Amino acid sequence: MSLMIGKHKRDSRRKMRMARRPRGHAKIQMDKKRFGYFPQQFTWHGRRYDVHAVERCWTVSRKRLGNKVERLCFRVRCATPNVQDHRSAQAVLAGTFDVYQDLKTNTWHLERVTS
Repeated sequence: MSLMIGKHKRDSRRKMRMARRPRGHAKIQMDKKRFGYFPQQFTWHGRRYDVHAVERCWTVSRKRLGNKVERLCFRVRCATPNVQDHRSAQAVLAGTFDVYQDLKTNTWHLERVTS
């Protein structure tokens, strides 16, 4: 009986560790922030994206952590890059993206490309 309790505890700890990891969310480099908070420019897979507008922002918190905010999330719309910049003239990098900052590790991730 105690073996089952110990196994259950191990399994639940393992599940909690795995739940903390973002699954399939690509890491991005946040190059510039507007007002020190809102994403302004980021790099993903070696390509630079200029944020034209922040359409939505929200926070994610977990009850098990005492309702502390874990993530700052943003839905951003990226514009066509400045054609005068030769590096960005290679491709049209436009679209709408959901990005977030993991406050525990201070890293930025791309969660979803919506268009």
